[in-house]
Amino acid sequence: MRGFANRATVEAALAWIDSAIPVFDHLGTEVISASNAATRILAQDVTSCVDVPSFARSMMDGFALHSEETYGASSYNRLPFKVIGTCLPGVPYSGRIGTGQAVRIMTGAPLPAGADAVLPVENTELDGEIMLSLGEVSSGKHVGTVGEDVRNGDIVLRKGRLLRPQDIGVISSIGVIHLSVVRRPKVRILITGNELLPAGTTPIDYQIADANGPMLAALIERDGGDVIFPGIVRDEPDAMRHAFLESADIVLVSGGSSVGQEDFAPKLLAELGEVAIHGIAMRPSSPTGMGRLQRRLVFLLPGNPVSCLCAYDFFAGRAIRAMGGRSREWPYRRVLVRLARKLVSTVGRVDYARVQINGNDATPMAIGGASILSSTTRSDGFVIVPSDSEGFPEGAEVEVFLY
Repeated sequence: MRGFANRATVEAALAWIDSAIPVFDHLGTEVISASNAATRILAQDVTSCVDVPSFARSMMDGFALHSEETYGASSYNRLPFKVIGTCLPGVPYSGRIGTGQAVRIMTGAPLPAGADAVLPVENTELDGEIMLSLGEVSSGKHVGTVGEDVRNGDIVLRKGRLLRPQDIGVISSIGVIHLSVVRRPKVRILITGNELLPAGTTPIDYQIADANGPMLAALIERDGGDVIFPGIVRDEPDAMRHAFLESADIVLVSGGSSVGQEDFAPKLLAELGEVAIHGIAMRPSSPTGMGRLQRRLVFLLPGNPVSCLCAYDFFAGRAIRAMGGRSREWPYRRVLVRLARKLVSTVGRVDYARVQINGNDATPMAIGGASILSSTTRSDGFVIVPSDSEGFPEGAEVEVFLY
């Protein structure tokens, strides 16, 4: 109950995390279906063994023909071609186009032998089996060439890439069924508090429903971790010790992490492993701690929900993303706006200030209020006030991280 003798800087805490995170290869890899690989991190290069497309194809609905025969064609000089067949996607024309001939062709269908261009249907007129050309086309016009999308031997995607939906489409187009991806970090959520009820339970008497567990689970999923959260752990050393030692890459403790008489987590971590930092010069989240337990990284997050969110974003989320091969930076879009009123801070600590945005102006809502989680849902984002600043005056341009 004495408080913190001293507090580490945010910069020192971030430096400790970066030095403590093993390279993502440490997690190993797993092979999964390409169709389920969106948002995963690629563990090895993907090289194409085929050309895409593997045949010349029409890019328009129209008529395949020899381009030179259209020269001089116009609406005033209609040149005739005999239509000798039809070519559909997956159903090529088996013959060869000769002089004065054309084949009706659909988009995506293979170009018939003897043709080098496609005349769009809107530049034609039909008179029975005679097609009249109303315009010219040059050689190769409206024709997709072999390998114009992907060539045999191309490295299509490189190791370390965060796979997007369009990446899955390209991977599928070259016939890849399975991919090697980085294993997701396994993150154990350890929520303590004898006053807590399971999430979704109606609060009663002097008990409150757990908000941090579901919030942390969603954040971990966002950042590419696999969540392990079997439920609330009682504020008892034996129960917490057992949870600490469960299999995981990262352990997030929320509650019981400060310096109160029932805050067992720091003492247990020191007993079982190492407390590297406990107490950080920031608001909220000053009781945050971090350390190691065998091969696990452990983060001691405050129990107050806003402090928990802030500490996760600054520290634990960074570790989860980095360990899984993702960018360490915040996954928030940033905008520059003006402050509608001054934002006051104290030199010597980093402040996390929630703001509302209206047009090009940002109105500060709160720096304190660590237990008022709804302040983050009423906010559009947050501003970080660095430790060497007393804040920003009204009208100052600030960077807002958008929720």
